[in-house]
Amino acid sequence: MIDLDAHADALRARFGNTIELTRAHGELELNVSPDDLLEVCTALRGEADFAYQQLIDLCGVDYSQYGQVEWDSSASSRGFSRAVEPVTMGRLSFGDAVDIEREGPRFASVMQLLSVAHNRRLRVKCFAPDDDLPMLPSVTGIWASANWYEREAFDLFGILYSDHPDLRRILTDYGFVGHPFRKDFPLVGHVEMRYDPEQQRVIYEPVSIEPRVLTPRSKREDHRYQVHPPHAATGGED
Repeated sequence: MIDLDAHADALRARFGNTIELTRAHGELELNVSPDDLLEVCTALRGEADFAYQQLIDLCGVDYSQYGQVEWDSSASSRGFSRAVEPVTMGRLSFGDAVDIEREGPRFASVMQLLSVAHNRRLRVKCFAPDDDLPMLPSVTGIWASANWYEREAFDLFGILYSDHPDLRRILTDYGFVGHPFRKDFPLVGHVEMRYDPEQQRVIYEPVSIEPRVLTPRSKREDHRYQVHPPHAATGGED
C-alpha cells in the first residue's frame, strides 16, 4: 500500500518552501512557481527517491470562474432550474467585456506524473503569473511526451510555453481565432464554416445563430410511461 504521508514528508524535506503540497482525491498535489518548475521537475524525474520518469498527461486550466456555475441539480414539477439564468461567460459574444472577480492567477498548467519504480502518482500544478500573456517554462526537455500536450494547452487555453521546440496549434484550424477552452470563449463560437459550391471551397462566415442553452425537463406523467396491467381474462362458457 502506498504511504502518501511518508512520501509527502520526503517531498517537503527535499524541496522545502519551494513547493506547496496538498492532498486531494487520494493523491498528492504539488504546487510550484514558474521560476522553480524546471528545477523541481528535473529532481522529480532524475532522483532515485522519486523517479517520476513518465509524464502521462498535461493540460491547461482556466480558473477565471472556478466554483461559479449556472447548472443547479435541483428539479421541480416545472422542470430543472439549471441553465436558465446566464451566469457564466460562455454565453457572451466574442469580444464582449468581461468583469471577473477572482483570487489568484487565472491560468495553470497541470501535469500528471507516474513513478513505475515506486508505483506512485503525483500531480504538479504551476500557475502563469500574467493573465494577459500566460507563459510557463516548457518541460519537453525533461519529459518528451509533454510536446503535444503543451501544444494542446496552447491551442485551447492560449498558454505559451517558453523554449518549446514547435509551439503551434494542434487541434484547431490554422486561421482559428481565440482559444476555445477559455471560459470567456462564446459557446456558439464567433465564426461558422460551410462549403460554398460556387467558390468550390470552404468559407468562414459570422455566426448566424443566437447563443442558447437548453433547459432540460423532468419526466412528465405521460401515457408512454404508464404501465398498464394485463387485460383481465374474460370468463365464459365453452
